[in-house]
Amino acid sequence: MGNSGGTRWASLIRLGAPGSRVTRLELFYDLVFTFAFLTVTGLTASRPNWVNLFRALLVLALLWWSWQGFAALGNIVRSDQGVLPEVGFVMVAATFLLVLSIPGAFVTEPGGLNGPLVFAICYFLVRAPQLAVLGWVARPDPVRLRLWLKLAALPVIATALLVIAGQVPPRVASGALATGLQLGLWTAAVLVEYVAGIILGGGYWAVISAGHWAERHGLMILVALGESIIALGLGPKAISTLPLTGPVMTTAVLGIAIAAALWWAYFDTLVYGVEQRMHGTREPAARARLARNAYTYLHLPMVAGIIFFALGLKDLLHEAALPHTPAWGEQLGSFWVAVLYGGVAVYLLSLAACALLVLRTLRWPLLVGVAVILLVALGAAWLPELVAVAVLAVLCVATMVAETLNEGGRRRQIRQLALAEQFAVEEEQNRWRRQHL
Repeated sequence: MGNSGGTRWASLIRLGAPGSRVTRLELFYDLVFTFAFLTVTGLTASRPNWVNLFRALLVLALLWWSWQGFAALGNIVRSDQGVLPEVGFVMVAATFLLVLSIPGAFVTEPGGLNGPLVFAICYFLVRAPQLAVLGWVARPDPVRLRLWLKLAALPVIATALLVIAGQVPPRVASGALATGLQLGLWTAAVLVEYVAGIILGGGYWAVISAGHWAERHGLMILVALGESIIALGLGPKAISTLPLTGPVMTTAVLGIAIAAALWWAYFDTLVYGVEQRMHGTREPAARARLARNAYTYLHLPMVAGIIFFALGLKDLLHEAALPHTPAWGEQLGSFWVAVLYGGVAVYLLSLAACALLVLRTLRWPLLVGVAVILLVALGAAWLPELVAVAVLAVLCVATMVAETLNEGGRRRQIRQLALAEQFAVEEEQNRWRRQHL
């Protein structure tokens, strides 16, 4: 995209560059999504059942799509220059209100505003400024502008479906039928954004900086992992409020061990390998497809898996350590097995799919680890809660050890290339600083 708006507008919106990286202002944006992930887990933790679990997944999908708008915006234009900080602050405020409305997104809380309507309006207020800036950039090109007009209609349609979902089902039905209608309309809103947006965006959107796009998504994985640690240590049922018993201390260490294994699975080599492939894919349409499939699509189940794992930790540790329960807790139960074990399995399976798609390598240790986790999950429902966490920790660490040992020369090559790039960037930065500062 060229900056064909002339010098009059050049200082208002500055285009990004191939070597741009994540700005501090974008990190500020992501702080709101830390709060968002906490709220999503709270949505289900307050009433743990399958319906609320599906609701949490729908909310997470819309939050992820909103965040994708932030990421795309920061890739195409410089988010900390011109009018973008002011636009960003408006989006952050709208996102914060969106997150505050999550507990009432499906049912209006007594004494409050109409929760579903507030959520729908705030969702539109988050998406609208993102598309407005992209439309401003696309305006000199008639073809891209026509595509943008189609893209701009999607959040309008999705918002209308969310408004209908909040207002119509309670008035035409009750009980399970009303819930089913509402969830169906929400699902339609998600599909409108994801399916139609991806189809139209394929001819419109381009990744200017592969490094920025990869770093942005890597940071969001870190935010999700941070949620698992926060769920372990804070909240109304926090480890810090429990008596410091042996089971509590053991489970705290096991929770950190699982989070560390999940970090290693992504950040040891996969994050470098996928970014390197992005840099090597220079044809715009091919790079956009790679970014869409590997990051927009496959990073959502990664984040969802971590969030569900965090949800599993949120209540179980407190319940297992209560004085009236057995030393290692009650039986885990099928729901929490699906959340805890299923979340980890979805995360690892998404990593394996990403490696296969981008690096063309079939990572057998990850697939075997997922199979074993799912197999053990069939019997883990009858295990005491803390024992089930310990078994999951052993399986996760064993999977990461096998994955690391199995990579051999590929791991060394990917990491050496990443280190060489880091040295080259640091050398160039030092050269510029010596010359100009």
